[in-house]
Amino acid sequence: MPDRDASAEVTRAVAANLRALRARRGWSLDQLAQRAGVSKGVLVALEGDRGNPSLNTLIRVADAFAVSLTELVQTGPAPALRVASIEDATVLWRGAHGGSGKLVLSTDPPTPVELWVWRLEPGESKDSEPHNANTEEAVLVLAGELTVHAGEQTVRVPAGSAVTFPGDAPHAYRNNGEVPAEYLAITTVPQ
Repeated sequence: MPDRDASAEVTRAVAANLRALRARRGWSLDQLAQRAGVSKGVLVALEGDRGNPSLNTLIRVADAFAVSLTELVQTGPAPALRVASIEDATVLWRGAHGGSGKLVLSTDPPTPVELWVWRLEPGESKDSEPHNANTEEAVLVLAGELTVHAGEQTVRVPAGSAVTFPGDAPHAYRNNGEVPAEYLAITTVPQ
């Protein structure tokens, strides 16, 4: 499936899932906008299957509903035993130099865990806004080297090493090397 078709499928799924989640909770668009920190206009566009929401917008909306990002973008019912491939994972972030962030899968509430595969090309970075309180992130660098900034600390993480940190503060990933940095990220989102 070409990226454009996959993107259209994701926006249709977000529209349907957003309407269903909002209806289940009995929230108005104004209430959701306030809880998510996203404008009502953006939410109207999302529910109307228009626009191309940023990863940060999708995360804010998922956090407001206390659901995993996968639940917000999934295109069908989730089976009990889920197998996912990196190749078929949805690209939810694209870097300026060709990097990507793919959400491979996640577990269901009450404690959703998201599994991401990331690739940052040399010189690319990915800034992340704070997630819900007590969110934790763990990163395993598979290739290259990654610089991770979380809170007031910055560390270099070489291939074969891992780092964990609270995800409820601003954090960033950067590839300062000369080869692509590839890493797995696990995000645990408390309810």
